[in-house]
Amino acid sequence: MAVSRLRFLSASGAATASLVAGAAQTPTIAEGATALPRVAVGKAKAFQVGKPVAFHYPDAQAPALAVKIGHKVDGGVGPEGDIVAYSQLCVHRGCPVSYNAGARTFVCPCHYSVYDPERSGQLVIGHATTNLPRITLAYDPGSDEIRATGVQGLIFGRFDNGKLS
Repeated sequence: MAVSRLRFLSASGAATASLVAGAAQTPTIAEGATALPRVAVGKAKAFQVGKPVAFHYPDAQAPALAVKIGHKVDGGVGPEGDIVAYSQLCVHRGCPVSYNAGARTFVCPCHYSVYDPERSGQLVIGHATTNLPRITLAYDPGSDEIRATGVQGLIFGRFDNGKLS
């Protein structure tokens, strides 16, 4: 059976669209990967507005930054719901982002991608094509402890967010 050009292009377009849509889903833990650890980040009362706290998550090869925003934000933890954390590796090329307290953004020094921690690490401008991976946090009011518990998004250079081999 001969296939017309129109029919071929229509089928090709539909297949490409489904692949792109599947790739756009936010990865968490890949099938068969180990669960991510719970890692202490610090005491909520020790956080200061605009002063990032460095830690590694989910392992020693994955730098991350937690920051107290100063007002409640979606996904924020702590007594005021204003502490968030993100991978420090820019999703464009893996350069380490830093927190700019004046602009209240994460900035990549290599290619100037800018991310908004008050809007779930949303890409503001730059060469990156996705948001900065968010480290999910849990808060225990009894101990005032903040712990990293997971990752939303894919950390640069990884096929999944589990421990590197």
